[in-house]
Amino acid sequence: MSVSQMLRHCDFVLQVALGKIELSKINILFEAIGVITKIEMQIFNNGIPRNMPTFQKLIVNFECDFDESKTNLLNTLRDFRTASENKDLPDRHRLFGKMTEKDWGFLEYKHLDHHLKQFNV
Repeated sequence: MSVSQMLRHCDFVLQVALGKIELSKINILFEAIGVITKIEMQIFNNGIPRNMPTFQKLIVNFECDFDESKTNLLNTLRDFRTASENKDLPDRHRLFGKMTEKDWGFLEYKHLDHHLKQFNV
């Protein structure tokens, strides 16, 4: 994954919280693992586990323009902040289960931090 692709991927992940991308249903066992992972990350302030599986819709395996990807991500971050302030985020995530605005903010922060560190940005 290139930096441009990473930016697009992070944009897609934020769009899930905004209801612009809907993730497919998963096996209840995987959701249970996701819920446990969310709780573990919150208790121990862990980051996203390495090599955690990614929903197919969020995989970016095509060329992306850096400036366009950066601009889109910043715009989506702004929209995410507005939705969070207005308490307009979904109350569930396909993998992580029941969600609050605080959960969304924490997990989105951890996700962005994970990929920015991955590319030393």
